[in-house]
Amino acid sequence: MSNGIRRLKPALLLLGLAATATLGGTAAGLANDGGSFASQAIAREAARIARGYEIAPVKLNLNGLDRNLVGLGSYLANSPGGCNDCHTNPPFAPGGDPFKGQKERINIAGYLAGGTSFGPGIVSPNITPDAKRRPAGLTFDEFLKVFRTGHDPDQPKRLLQVMPWPGFGKMLTSDIRAIYQYLKAIPSIKTHHES
Repeated sequence: MSNGIRRLKPALLLLGLAATATLGGTAAGLANDGGSFASQAIAREAARIARGYEIAPVKLNLNGLDRNLVGLGSYLANSPGGCNDCHTNPPFAPGGDPFKGQKERINIAGYLAGGTSFGPGIVSPNITPDAKRRPAGLTFDEFLKVFRTGHDPDQPKRLLQVMPWPGFGKMLTSDIRAIYQYLKAIPSIKTHHES
């Protein structure tokens, strides 16, 4: 067992205990064998965190960040969330486009720096951290509002038309916080259209 997974066990044990307490009889009914439901929940969460570190395409700055949240955030952003697909232009490095039958290679030079055009006036934003380590320059509360309501932080009366915020808005706040923590850990990229 790696040191990283060993460090995760206390936090994940609490997660499993909380899940068991929250689900009460349901948990007992699902696994009537002395707590395997909680053990499986802990193992699944540890696997998602470990997988997040395996698939992170860039070097992460973990200073001052919760390592479990960063790992989980990487898993969510780089797997089911697919943030790279819209927020990296182009998403894949030359010769690394899986849609052309090539072995996937993420465009790390522009990773999550935005710039993908979806038509007149609709361009994906840069969601890398600013100098204060705020993804897209947003506080967590502002970031959460974008996920929940789809309101453009630069034009609050305008709803985002490409980001799938109606689905993302149903995510647990803890999962959105994990994505935010992950985005704080990635390299900041200043794009040519930013001053």
